[in-house]
Amino acid sequence: MRITITESERGFLFKKGKFIKMLSAGTYSVNLNKQIQTVKLSESLTGKFDQAMLDCFLQDENFKAQTISQDVPDDQAAVHNIDGHFKEILKPGNYLYWNVSQKHSFELYDIKNAQIPNDPQLCERLYKAGCLSRLTVPKNQTGILFRNEKFQEALDPGVYYFSHCGGLTYTVKYIDTTQKSLLLTGQEILTKDKVNIRLNFVCSFQVTDCVKACLEIENHEDQFRTAVQLTVREFIAGFTLDEILTQRDAISGKLTEILSPKAEKLYIRVSDAGIRDIILPGEIQNIMNSVLLAEKKAQANVIARREEVASTRSLLNTAKLMDENQTLYKLKELEYLEKICENVGNISVSGGDLLEHLRAIIGTDHNHK
Repeated sequence: MRITITESERGFLFKKGKFIKMLSAGTYSVNLNKQIQTVKLSESLTGKFDQAMLDCFLQDENFKAQTISQDVPDDQAAVHNIDGHFKEILKPGNYLYWNVSQKHSFELYDIKNAQIPNDPQLCERLYKAGCLSRLTVPKNQTGILFRNEKFQEALDPGVYYFSHCGGLTYTVKYIDTTQKSLLLTGQEILTKDKVNIRLNFVCSFQVTDCVKACLEIENHEDQFRTAVQLTVREFIAGFTLDEILTQRDAISGKLTEILSPKAEKLYIRVSDAGIRDIILPGEIQNIMNSVLLAEKKAQANVIARREEVASTRSLLNTAKLMDENQTLYKLKELEYLEKICENVGNISVSGGDLLEHLRAIIGTDHNHK
């Protein structure tokens, strides 16, 4: 039986199952006691043969000269390049490749450290190969990093890679660094004059020290909410309803001053605070609406009386002028005549003086002097 081995292949000669030697390209005759197994040079030897068989092959100097081996220790990873181009990431283990038509090279990296040196492309490859862990800190947040539940550092927004060798575990708590609004709705408060009202209160705040807020304060935002609720209830309860309604802005400013030192203890800065809505009980609303309506009616009556007085004064002045000036009186007659003509289509007069008849129609006295 004749077997041909091409230039892109190599053969392994076995006699009665025992490895004899490696065969290069050519044509060979074999009998029943011999076998030839061909392998393509593009194939990985590690994945095709077990380690014991590879150790036998390595006893052949010809085979050893045409292959390259790489041992990747624990807590390390290797970048495998072929002809200078990235091929794969190798985890800890022993690897063997043909080194004939293609040139193989390897770069070892220590992955047992907490954080890999900043090489995003390499780190991403190590992550996809399962050699590293990856975490992302979103924009406008700070990541508080814990390794095996112990604080390590504060992380700015970005992508980070970490080793999980040796049983290392990583957790991150995220702190929002933007200015946010705290809205308290429907806060029921009994005023100083025993009126039960409901308030909507809003407060703008921002975390000033993310690390201390995370490590020293448990649920710092929840504690801040509670502090705001208690402060608003206690402070507003010291005012009457009229004071709350009339001094709303002043009360809001005072609340900001009171809240600021309390917030600083939680590593929070208060930039603004105020009463957004005041919700009164139904009966109180009806009373205030009645009072408001009465006030508006009184204002309307005052305005109406003022206009009446002005109108009467104007008529009186006109009458005095007409009484003192006959020509003005005549002009007034003509003005009335013009108004009549605007609204009357035809006037029929039977005898007499036309002017006298018109005077009679408009009700004037021709003997007026």
